[in-house]
Amino acid sequence: MKRLIMKNVRRRRRKLHVRKRISGTVERPRISVFKSNRHLYVQVIDDLEGKTLLSVSSQGGETKGLKPSVADGEKLGISLGKKMKEKKITRAVFDRNGNLYHGVVKAVADGARKAGIEF
Repeated sequence: MKRLIMKNVRRRRRKLHVRKRISGTVERPRISVFKSNRHLYVQVIDDLEGKTLLSVSSQGGETKGLKPSVADGEKLGISLGKKMKEKKITRAVFDRNGNLYHGVVKAVADGARKAGIEF
């Protein structure tokens, strides 16, 4: 149990450390990735207004049924990139949300890059 508590404490520290340095604007919003054991959630956020511009998750829409795997993370990133292009957003700041830039989180970023989003 102590190992899990420490894992969550470390993740929280990483999250705070990253968020001190990253902020999204209208021209360059923040892409935030949250992963649970069953689903992936990605939001595009304007921190100046405090509003979510758009979101994609593995729970609804065209991406329903995707699992938090590397292959499905890339599909989710591509879907996010397409939606961002529709809203005329081409540049963004990537927020890994305390997660290590590895596996599913990296796959989401790579998928968005494939769709033409510039970090």
